[in-house]
Amino acid sequence: MKQVTAQVLSNERVLEYTGAAYYLMCARAPEIASGSRPGQFIMLKCGDDALLRRPISLHSVSADGTVELLYALRDGKGLQWLSGVEKGSMLDLLGPLGNGFSLAPRAGNLLLVAGGIGIAPLKFLAEKALAAGSKVTLLMGAHTEAGIYPERLLPAAAVKVVCTDDGSLGKKCTVNDLIPDHLAWADRIYACGPQAMFQSISAQMNTWPVQKPVEVSLEVRMGCGTGVCYSCTIKTRRGLSRVCKEGPIFNIKDIIWQEVRL
Repeated sequence: MKQVTAQVLSNERVLEYTGAAYYLMCARAPEIASGSRPGQFIMLKCGDDALLRRPISLHSVSADGTVELLYALRDGKGLQWLSGVEKGSMLDLLGPLGNGFSLAPRAGNLLLVAGGIGIAPLKFLAEKALAAGSKVTLLMGAHTEAGIYPERLLPAAAVKVVCTDDGSLGKKCTVNDLIPDHLAWADRIYACGPQAMFQSISAQMNTWPVQKPVEVSLEVRMGCGTGVCYSCTIKTRRGLSRVCKEGPIFNIKDIIWQEVRL
């Protein structure tokens, strides 16, 4: 974990959906890029008067020290400030933080499941896995076509399968409904999205003809992001766990979902 000053290279709106605008920020932060793993995040200071930093997933990391951050602009003074940051500005970052996805040297066939903006940590995972020689299929779901992340911003070598609740793009279903079609192929499954999606996958696993390991990325409110304040603690089968420290990546079977309040 390092506190660094990063220069902003770009900060562009890439999606507008369900009352929120989604921005893709690129910044030069070689100290963070060199030691990061897919699934980890940074804590970003939004303005000089910000009391708390904002947790943001590492969306992508490049060998030249560039990091990508994907964030949603909803209500909140901090993110309003961040959306107005211009090229050349300097940011105060703390990271990389948390654990990362489990990626074996020869992981085989990986199924990535993104619900809405859950694509945030999965792009980095897809890039890392493809570079290691794995095959990647990315399932993406949203309520409507407007919520599907632009394919041009994703790794070309990953197979993309899209669905929408209203059928405006791809198959008319939820992204969880696509998983059984890929179970025989997948060696491991990684998911990011809303809590209801995770609970649905957890229940769905009881009907799978063969069990596959599933890791999920949780998003919760955080105070410090370093494990000191315990504000992001959840109940797991291994005891109390801090999402910022023992997470944000968890085996889906370890989480006691009825006790989680994200």
